[in-house]
Amino acid sequence: MNWLEIIGTLVGLVYLWLEYKASIWLWLASVIMPAIYLVIYYQAGLYADFGINVYYLIIAIYGIWLWLGGGAKNNKRELPITATPSGLWWKMGIVSMAIFFLIAYILISCTDSNVPWMDSFTTSLSIVAMWMLARKYVEQWLVWIVVDAVSAGLYIYKELYFTAGLYALYAIIAYFGYREWRRLML
Repeated sequence: MNWLEIIGTLVGLVYLWLEYKASIWLWLASVIMPAIYLVIYYQAGLYADFGINVYYLIIAIYGIWLWLGGGAKNNKRELPITATPSGLWWKMGIVSMAIFFLIAYILISCTDSNVPWMDSFTTSLSIVAMWMLARKYVEQWLVWIVVDAVSAGLYIYKELYFTAGLYALYAIIAYFGYREWRRLML
């Protein structure tokens, strides 16, 4: 039994609850959880997931800054939950595809990953979803539903059962998170 994976799962549950509540404290958990999962994913040979946790650490700082009003022209008011601007979707799609192919190429040519395409898929969408979370776009939850469902299957395949359970739960709760954020937004 991997105790580090269990601890990461527990921190992940706290993170999810804080995200559901749109609490700024989610960013503290967003620093602790990736630090734990850097070790877990490296040991499992999930190199793209390892890499994205470095990104998660960086985006946590960006998210704190934005959520505290750092990017606002409104005298440092807290960032509100909003809908993703319609013109942004195609841009996020292009960025996500570019990241997907770049990561897949790196994993295929530079690592011993036996799941480069799925690892790249979940990683590229996670990068976009995390940026959407930092911007407080309500639809970030919809992207997470896809990422979490696919990730749960990937982690079962890699025999990371606690993490698979966490991501299956994430997928379910992401639906309710979307509904809650829509309510908070309106």
